[in-house]
Amino acid sequence: MAKEHSFDITAELDAQEMKNAIEQAKKEVSTRYDFKGLKAEITYNEEGKSITLVSTSDSKAEAMVDIVLSKAIKRGIPAKAINENSRDQVGGGNTKIVLQIVDVISKDDAKKVNKAIKESKLKVQSQVRGEEIRVIGKSIDDLRAVMALVKELDIDAPLNFTNLK
Repeated sequence: MAKEHSFDITAELDAQEMKNAIEQAKKEVSTRYDFKGLKAEITYNEEGKSITLVSTSDSKAEAMVDIVLSKAIKRGIPAKAINENSRDQVGGGNTKIVLQIVDVISKDDAKKVNKAIKESKLKVQSQVRGEEIRVIGKSIDDLRAVMALVKELDIDAPLNFTNLK
């Protein structure tokens, strides 16, 4: 039996599931009767981690946001992972909404998590390692308590707990 146990806190998303959710959203928009004959485009920029929605009105663009979110949630991607970045009026009276995909823990959030773990007085150590936080402790129960503590924090990223050893 190992003397120390550890796990990582990350905000990684399954890129393939995100692509599948976007494709399902495109398919639903193309087949819905309330979008027939209207401009309704969904563009996914994988490198820029953004989704661009263009439609003829604010209400249609908002409906497209709801469709994208619902498809993402059904594919196991948390709603926290998709944030609205901007909303603009573009040529021809169209509305453009840019959604940003969050799949990293910001430095401020990492500090917040680290501080909460230190203040909890649990017998664990935590350290920020790039885009993840490693938590090490002798008791698996303490590690599970840290997981519960971190889930209660108001973090803007979808947190995952991986590599529990």
